[in-house]
Amino acid sequence: MPVEDADGLRRILGHERVAVVGASTSHEKAAHIVPAYLQRHGYELRPVNPTADEIFGERAYDSLADVPDPIDIVEIFRPSEEVPGIVEQALARDDVQAIWMQTGIRNDEAAREAETAGLDVVQDHCMKSEHGQLIRNPMD
Repeated sequence: MPVEDADGLRRILGHERVAVVGASTSHEKAAHIVPAYLQRHGYELRPVNPTADEIFGERAYDSLADVPDPIDIVEIFRPSEEVPGIVEQALARDDVQAIWMQTGIRNDEAAREAETAGLDVVQDHCMKSEHGQLIRNPMD
């Protein structure tokens, strides 16, 4: 079952290295706003976008396989039908702990596959909103 309880979400949000698949260079898009927020709150980002060279001041990679650094969370900003391929790339790595599908994105079959492999999965939730509600210091 995908993680939806506060304790489970807090546990996932406790990881710090996030690969953002579908990260955007457009400042008005959620795929830029959400990861930029996460970066401001201490997360290490690895943007994955084959059409960009750099996003958030970080080198952008063509795919998850190209990211040389360790990844804890794969945050997905791509259409739901693309999720199975992204999960397949995540499962090919030995460092990914969680798959996070942003608001409006879900793929039950891919979620089950990731869970069977031992990964935590979040579907149809905003990482920024959950962080703001569950983690962020009210004084921020």
